[in-house]
Amino acid sequence: MSVARANLAISNSDNQKVQKKGKKKEDISGKIKLIEAALYVAGRPLDLKTLCNIAGSRSEKKIQKIVRMLMDEYKRRNTALEILELDDHRFVLQLKNEFSEKVRKLAIRPLLTVGPLRTLSYIAYKQPVTQKQVIEARGKNAYRHIKELLEMGLITREKGEGKNSILRTTDFFADYFGLSRNIQVMKRQLKRIFEMRGEETLPASLKKEEQEDIAKIKE
Repeated sequence: MSVARANLAISNSDNQKVQKKGKKKEDISGKIKLIEAALYVAGRPLDLKTLCNIAGSRSEKKIQKIVRMLMDEYKRRNTALEILELDDHRFVLQLKNEFSEKVRKLAIRPLLTVGPLRTLSYIAYKQPVTQKQVIEARGKNAYRHIKELLEMGLITREKGEGKNSILRTTDFFADYFGLSRNIQVMKRQLKRIFEMRGEETLPASLKKEEQEDIAKIKE
């Protein structure tokens, strides 16, 4: 092979490597944008499986690495927003605590009003619990609350013995409030939240210090 042909082959090989590297960089950049969009729209913690589906990847390890890259980018930006990684490897995009208190009044109406929120808190802490028990504890208005919670996908209802219906919270409930999907761990987290608040009711959203505190409660 002549020197010219050898140099051409090397040049082509180098170009292919550069193109391959460029495509890989574009792929990662595209996945970062998709993950950022997903976290923004969700407004709640998302697990790696969900983020893999959004980003079109089968590798949770790869997506975890990419999300952590996005976390570092937010730290470098030093804006009012931050991305946190929870102990069960879910990620959430949220407003930093020092800003949330000042702009809370501008937020859209909370997901739930006080009545349904108290009923939801009772179901979460007592689950699995019969609908009859919930009505006895929360009053007749709880019928309306349960209907609303079912429509929002925060609880499920299934037939129990006789006419009793059994109520439980969903994964969406756990994700929305930043709680563990493991029911026993969730109950310990709820107990801690209730102790901090001085009442057995979840807040419309958890403060950063509350999230950090319950994140320490593990299996």
